[in-house]
Amino acid sequence: MTDLLIPLPVILLGWMLAAGSPGPATLAISGTSMRYGRTSGMAVALGIVTGSACWGIAAALGFSAVMRANAWAFEALRYAGAAYLLYLAVKSLRSAWRNRSAELGAVPRHRFFAKGLLIHLTNPKAMLAWGSIFAITLPSGSDPQHVGRLLALLVLVSATMFLGYAWLFSVGAISCAYARMRRWFELAFGLLFGAASLRIFTLRPEV
Repeated sequence: MTDLLIPLPVILLGWMLAAGSPGPATLAISGTSMRYGRTSGMAVALGIVTGSACWGIAAALGFSAVMRANAWAFEALRYAGAAYLLYLAVKSLRSAWRNRSAELGAVPRHRFFAKGLLIHLTNPKAMLAWGSIFAITLPSGSDPQHVGRLLALLVLVSATMFLGYAWLFSVGAISCAYARMRRWFELAFGLLFGAASLRIFTLRPEV
């Protein structure tokens, strides 16, 4: 990919650091993996990767630029994202005060996937990130094949990071620590999801 404005290793490293930084996605993956196990955590991770890929395709096709240029569309997405994260915050805070036995029933796997998908599809920061990465790394009029190749590489990096988080936080020692301190973990998740909701609510796109 010789037409990139920034060396490919630098792009991939930056994207990896962004994907792995603390945020709603990593919170959802870590919490689910500790509480419900590796398979459920990976289902959330796959939902997040799918949502990320959707925004990547949208950015490649120019849809994210259209949304960014239309304030009402961006505002609708921002409010939806803030509301969903607030819902997750309230859910975690309520869970902090319930008995563990009442919380760990069987949950259909598709619900975990849908949770991850919704977190990313309603996150306007994900839309802005994809639009920005294409804008600063690809010259105007880039070949669609080059755009598609970069998109695939970035999605692969995201998948590696998110699935890696699911594996890490489902390791036995971490799961046991969660079981011993479940209420404190859930309280922390509730507060962090609430903080993420506030950040999304106050987000303004740079023009």
